[in-house]
Amino acid sequence: MVIPIAAVTDEFSTDLGVALAEMQTLGLTRAELRVVNGRNILELTDEELEHASAQLAAYGMTTISIASPLLKWDLADAPPLDTRFHHDVFGARYTAADLPQLRARAFEVADRLDARIIRVFSFWRTVDPAACMPRVADALLDLAEEARKHDVLIALENEHACNVGTGEELGDILRRVPHPHFAAIWDPANALVVGENPYPEGYSHVPFDRIAHVHAKDCVVVDHVPTWGAIGKMGIDWKGQIDRLVRDGYRGAISLETHWTGPTGDKLTASRICARALLDMTA
Repeated sequence: MVIPIAAVTDEFSTDLGVALAEMQTLGLTRAELRVVNGRNILELTDEELEHASAQLAAYGMTTISIASPLLKWDLADAPPLDTRFHHDVFGARYTAADLPQLRARAFEVADRLDARIIRVFSFWRTVDPAACMPRVADALLDLAEEARKHDVLIALENEHACNVGTGEELGDILRRVPHPHFAAIWDPANALVVGENPYPEGYSHVPFDRIAHVHAKDCVVVDHVPTWGAIGKMGIDWKGQIDRLVRDGYRGAISLETHWTGPTGDKLTASRICARALLDMTA
């Protein structure tokens, strides 16, 4: 593979053992942890994390990212929320009051699982994201400074339901936070939901050397509502995007985040189909 393929494990199954066994069968060796046994990774006890770590080692997996819910909540005293976008929380509904506890736990979990990347967000999307950018930048800079102490990366995902949703917005926030421990998670499908053509237009705004990670899913969009489907068969030019990442010298992984429930309503089958498609495109 020119670019290694990883996966958000709960896209296969929230049962970590089931997910890892399927990923191993497909030849994947990198895992991104979000929901394990029905709970967000930050909510697991130390004993449960130890068990998860043992399972990862048994299947020969490296944890590349902790998919945390940090900053996936309202920004106080901000413009009204943009109600066109659905708020996916994956069982992790928090508020700003939870930040101190969640931030501390995110660094603990990353250390316990030897994960280099902690994913974060940019607060729920308002009707005026540009007005929120200075405060978003301040919050991300604060996290990056803490990440420096732990020698990990804070990586912002462009999320369609958050203030940084497009490639253009992602490029803007990267310029505002030129910190060595702050990077991007580029998600073309999320940019498409907001209304941007993710490749090549959206991607052109994102400095490729600050992309730590790429999320892969595919959809078609009507009025900002996505219909998820098989990667390479919907609205994203994944072949073109992957070829450009290779030409640019991208050094990270592409992490499968299927979202699709497959032709028979089975996410395990859907993720199997999408993983094989990604493996073919990166062969």
